[in-house]
Amino acid sequence: MSEMISADLVDLDLSAESKEAAARALAERMVAEGRVTDLDGFLADVAAREAQMPTGLDGGIGIPHCRSEHVTEPTLAFGRSAAGVDFGAPDGPADLIFLIAAPAGADDAHLTILSALARQLMNTEFTDALRGVSDAETAAALVRGDVTPAEAAQGAAAGQATDTATAPAAASAGAAAGSTTPEPAAAAEERPFRIVAVTSCPTGIAHTYMAAESLENAGREAGVEVIVETQGSAGFTRLDPAVIEAADGVVFAHDVPVREKDRFAGKPTVDVGVKAGINRPAQLISEVRAKAERGEATAPAGAGATPVDRAGDSTEGYGTKLRKWLMSGVSYMVPFVAAGGLLIALGFAVGGWTVKKAPSVMDHFVWTQSDSWGALLFQIGGMAFNFLVPVLAGYIAYGMADRPGLVPGFVGGAISLSINAGFLGGLAAGLIAGGVVLAIQRVRIPAALRGIMPVVVIPLISSAVVGFLMFVVIGKPIAAAQKGMTDWLNGLTGTNAVLLGALLGLMMCFDLGGPVNKVAYTFATAGIAVAGPSDSAMTIMAAVMAAGMVPPLAMALATTVRGKLFTPAERENGKAAWVLGASFISEGAIPFAAADPLRVIPSAMVGGAVTGSLSMMFDATLRAPHGGIFVVPLIGNPFLYLVAIAAGVCVSTALVVVLKGMRKPAQGTPAADSAESAAAGEKGSKQPVAA
Repeated sequence: MSEMISADLVDLDLSAESKEAAARALAERMVAEGRVTDLDGFLADVAAREAQMPTGLDGGIGIPHCRSEHVTEPTLAFGRSAAGVDFGAPDGPADLIFLIAAPAGADDAHLTILSALARQLMNTEFTDALRGVSDAETAAALVRGDVTPAEAAQGAAAGQATDTATAPAAASAGAAAGSTTPEPAAAAEERPFRIVAVTSCPTGIAHTYMAAESLENAGREAGVEVIVETQGSAGFTRLDPAVIEAADGVVFAHDVPVREKDRFAGKPTVDVGVKAGINRPAQLISEVRAKAERGEATAPAGAGATPVDRAGDSTEGYGTKLRKWLMSGVSYMVPFVAAGGLLIALGFAVGGWTVKKAPSVMDHFVWTQSDSWGALLFQIGGMAFNFLVPVLAGYIAYGMADRPGLVPGFVGGAISLSINAGFLGGLAAGLIAGGVVLAIQRVRIPAALRGIMPVVVIPLISSAVVGFLMFVVIGKPIAAAQKGMTDWLNGLTGTNAVLLGALLGLMMCFDLGGPVNKVAYTFATAGIAVAGPSDSAMTIMAAVMAAGMVPPLAMALATTVRGKLFTPAERENGKAAWVLGASFISEGAIPFAAADPLRVIPSAMVGGAVTGSLSMMFDATLRAPHGGIFVVPLIGNPFLYLVAIAAGVCVSTALVVVLKGMRKPAQGTPAADSAESAAAGEKGSKQPVAA
């Protein structure tokens, strides 16, 4: 910790009135110390993290934090505000503010030290000492652990025994160890109630460890033994299976999926968000004890409920689950699309269009000929594309039934590819495979056979059933539908193509990386995922990528030309949106849409429709499925393609500026900015994490 914070990184008289101003004031100290290389870039990363979920905690604590490529080494800055700064905590503003900056590739040792700070923040003696400390040097020493809270409260009196100057984190750990060791007589009378818990948060830096400390403290107060597995950025150490087996209940306090969740199956379980673990640990402990008394428990692994049934909110409907299953398959497929498509595009760029007819490079490769290198890239990309449909089907089934769904899903996807059922066949195969596995898992199996179910019985039966259905029952109709759709695309010309471009543009900009956006994107990539795709398929791919670039570029331009209409956080996000939009990352507009969806989303959709229709009208073509402006040399009619993008960006920018300008009260005042930024943080916390 000594390398992470110094007196120069402490501000005991922080005068900021908003969370953005507080983050900027502390970040400027980091810049002055050489810990941050780009102030605006770093603040944009902080704002993006804040948009995912407010970082205010009960007890007057704010912990803005992020990983950023602009951070040179793990760093802490501390500010104390007399007036308080609103970080979205339920109990009001924060007077103790920690800005935690971690490099994009921070090592485990540094992140472990950062987690120690997060645990200390749950210690009231520590926070009280920070509120009472009178000089920056003592505050930094307290955070580093060079002095104890008691020493800080006494002004670090000279001559005090040095063996008391242990780190608060170590003291807390020692207290935890001592409190969980019962007196011999008590142990003989009654074993304490035992709980195992898992905590995790999106960045894995602060909330993960604060929830763990909060649960452990509440457990000691209630006479309950609580052992926590923190699944944070520093990785995680699995709890001993014997400890899990001996536990009477389980608490999941998480905002990202619990890894290896099946280990905890068959026990009374409370499943909540990570902030609930921080703010109401005693209530969670009471809930799990009550469930244990009533005999409520999740189904044992491999029997009864499936992994999907045990995960997430039990109130989710099948429509929501279906969307998640489909998105699971698409998200795993996209990297294959990007890698394969870009390799194929590079192959064309290096070797020309004749690489499509080149023989295998295993037999005909000449080191000095560009045609051979082009053919090599093309054939590698083609092999990557061969995995698209099997991966789509396999991971749809995985989303439904966990690992047992992978084998029948991949088998069904491969069959779909072989019978020319394509993308539609992959969707059907994945859903069928997952459903078959779920059905098998609901059958009561003798205990003697359970050990071989996952590796023999389920793969065997499910693959046979899926194969039969795909080859004999539904494969041919789906293949006919796929051929009809392909023929329709190949026949699109003139006005129909323009209307299709507008529709795809609307879909790309509707939810900015969400399900509707992904449907349009997958529709386009499915068309080019063949050897020698048609011109119409390549025009569709061009229109989809162009439209997807519009929302972030439009928000970036709007924050540049009319910055007073936006909050300070949005102006910072606007700088990053230039790069995100140019790279075809539609999610760069999410912070703006989260803060003001009724103005931003319609504006983006209109601009996207304009760009999509113009791109189709100009007959711009694209063989690469991603890359933004970086693959412009691989685009047919590149100048008109850029004109289409510019037109859509201008339309969206004009609309959002006009709509925001009509809003009351007038923007640009500090009060309006503060109110809007608070609303942005509140709404942004409800948005999913962008990829």
